[in-house]
Amino acid sequence: MVLPVQLTHWQKQGLIIRLRKNLYILNENDRTVTPSRAFIGNQLYGPSYISLEYALSFYGLIPERVADVTSITTKKTQTFSNAFGTFRYQHMKQPCFSGFVVQRDENNFPYLIATREKAILDFLYLNLKSLDTDKKDFFKHSMRLQNLEGLHLRKLTQMAVTFKNKKLKKIIKNLCAFAVKESAS
Repeated sequence: MVLPVQLTHWQKQGLIIRLRKNLYILNENDRTVTPSRAFIGNQLYGPSYISLEYALSFYGLIPERVADVTSITTKKTQTFSNAFGTFRYQHMKQPCFSGFVVQRDENNFPYLIATREKAILDFLYLNLKSLDTDKKDFFKHSMRLQNLEGLHLRKLTQMAVTFKNKKLKKIIKNLCAFAVKESAS
């Protein structure tokens, strides 16, 4: 029982910062490097990978800068807030927990992030009920999707099959048509 008391004492002294229960980092003055929020996001709750709005912004697929680090996990949906920001985790069933790659932050720390295609799929799938995809120019004006030239449409379509959802497949078909149209103009 000595360690929890010591950790609380160090936290009150400002020597360490609590990221979540049983996970701490040295204060800014005593650490030599500061890990990125993406790296911290992977460490806070796992297994997880960065996706959704944060990844869409990272890849420049949406114009907005996203403050919260958004991730996918096979565990229950969870949110953590600490000195580094807010970290949101959305549950995804195990068969759909794929489509991510290893990136390295400015300190060369590795973290997992969805591919461009998987970030779009995760976002659409988790927001299916609230999306009004019948709107004209839904992808351009509602989602504000941009920079779709590098999107692998075949890969996007193949990955959508994993979700086993007819509405998602239809949305992806429409998204592919939108991406081709945008590339042509």
